[in-house]
Amino acid sequence: RYYERAGLLEPHRAENGHRRFTDDDLQRVHFVQKLRATGMPIRDVRRYFAAEPGERLQILREHRSRVVSDIEELAGALELIDYKIDLYRRKGAA
Repeated sequence: RYYERAGLLEPHRAENGHRRFTDDDLQRVHFVQKLRATGMPIRDVRRYFAAEPGERLQILREHRSRVVSDIEELAGALELIDYKIDLYRRKGAA
């Protein structure tokens, strides 16, 4: 329902009013979930789906660059956490 309200998904309705989703709908939801999980705001997801193919490519390239930067930052944080864990382990705190 959230993606419906956000204008990203338009499910088909059965006679009884229940939502019916196609395989394409489910693939779109899966893709949107991955974009969201990697930090893409809903407004940019909307912009992506409204864009022409060339602009979509640019949007994805820009997002990929941000994701790579986030991964590098997280990797540095993980190294520090691992270092601290090792310090406590060597001091016998574990």
